[in-house]
Amino acid sequence: MVCGSDERGRVGGTGPRLAATPMSAQVVTLRVAVIDDDSGFLRVLAKRLEGAGYQYRILSGPVPADELAAMKLNALLVDPSLLGPLAWEFLERVCGMLPGLGVIVCTQGATVAQRVRGLRLGADDWISKPCHPEEVMARIEAIVRRHRRGQTREDLGPLVAGELEIMPDRFQAYVGGESLEFTRREFELLDVLAQHAGKVLERDEIYRRVWGYSMIHGDRSVDVFVRKLRSKLQRRSPGWDYIHTHFGIGYRFDPQPLERARRRGGARRPRGRGAQTRNFLEKRSPPRRSSQTLRS
Repeated sequence: MVCGSDERGRVGGTGPRLAATPMSAQVVTLRVAVIDDDSGFLRVLAKRLEGAGYQYRILSGPVPADELAAMKLNALLVDPSLLGPLAWEFLERVCGMLPGLGVIVCTQGATVAQRVRGLRLGADDWISKPCHPEEVMARIEAIVRRHRRGQTREDLGPLVAGELEIMPDRFQAYVGGESLEFTRREFELLDVLAQHAGKVLERDEIYRRVWGYSMIHGDRSVDVFVRKLRSKLQRRSPGWDYIHTHFGIGYRFDPQPLERARRRGGARRPRGRGAQTRNFLEKRSPPRRSSQTLRS
């Protein structure tokens, strides 16, 4: 059965937060909140959540991040069309303040630009309605698994590489005690690369580890986020080169001081069109004859 319909309406009362779950009858594995008012979608999804033994709450509007934190959620499923013009601000705030929460957008009729914006603000996934309930459940579980792997990584403590100190428990990295202010997605990418320092990771593998599912052919998200990482790293730690490109393959995290690389390589000739022109003229110009030779 496909969930998602044009029938929309409030579920339950008129308050901003509405609870709907059997809380004690089953062993609970996950805690999920759903911000949506599509009654057809909610009826089908609720049956699946109950059948899986999940705790869940149906919310009829935006909830402050601190209240979401108090619910101790594993995942939040949200339809931004319910939030109106505040949707993007809400999404960015929740993703930034609750990095351990899996955030999944599920809505109807979104453009590619909207999906890209939502993912770059920190959403872990984007599902288009109408959608199959089993797919929704599978994506929730995949996101939670990925976040749990990240929590296991937090127990290992900070990782120091070059001038960079990576702190998984804060989802941030620091140079000289100053935060590089990574978004959650940027940090997750850095953390994956740093966990495999010295090893070349293919783009597909990076995407699967960071985004949680297989990369679509032609997707350049990995390259875009690597470029963002490099830009922030170069601003705060200009004397180090952290991420190296392996063309046609992927990327390798291997911090190297730039001065050492320059000394190894020796002095380099200036490059560019002007330098090439000068070299060409030096090779082609005939030797100058002395004035005595001309008179003889």
